[in-house]
Amino acid sequence: MSFEPLLLSLRVSTIATFLVFFFAMFTARFFSKREFCGKDLIESFFLLPIVLPPTVVGFILLYLFNRNGLIGVILSDWFGIQVVFNWIGALIAAIVVAFPLMYQSAYAAFSSYDQKFENAALTMGASRFRVFWTIAFPLAWPGLLAGLVLTFARAIGEFGATLMLAGYIPGRTDTVPMTIYFAVQSGNNRLAAIWTGILVILGYSAVLWLNLWSKKKMLKYKRN
Repeated sequence: MSFEPLLLSLRVSTIATFLVFFFAMFTARFFSKREFCGKDLIESFFLLPIVLPPTVVGFILLYLFNRNGLIGVILSDWFGIQVVFNWIGALIAAIVVAFPLMYQSAYAAFSSYDQKFENAALTMGASRFRVFWTIAFPLAWPGLLAGLVLTFARAIGEFGATLMLAGYIPGRTDTVPMTIYFAVQSGNNRLAAIWTGILVILGYSAVLWLNLWSKKKMLKYKRN
């Protein structure tokens, strides 16, 4: 039994989580503090991967990132990057499907605390950059952490869009969910059961840790 699928899944989900965390956080920060025409249309677009079947998301990504696609031709001709049938395709799929979870968590986090703390700091001459990192970020951190955990769990379990965009190439695009599916297809239920158990343990551990941390945080808040 090779551990390449697990290593690839961890690499893809870790990079995807890192990128999604910062991009979704700053995007949510911007949208949570501003009202403008067309805001609802843009936010609905951000959340679209939640309601669309993964295969539909995968088909759209395949259309955009294939060698003749709108984005794929630029990456291929200008940078020599091939997305389709490559682990980068798995990374892009994970980013797209995980982004809405992080965005929702970050949006709720930045909207949950009283704006007067930031306004007071700005009135006293603090820069917006300093206000964000010393006030907004610490106050929103519990919600951001919840989104971070959910983003990682969603990214490591991504299957449908990854299959459409990256395909299944052993040693190159065989993430754990892909390995489970094709193990079942080939009749190797034992291998599928082992990888399923590993994913269940990882997912359960992440959710359990988040619940325990949230309860500890709540108890500390009540005591204070």
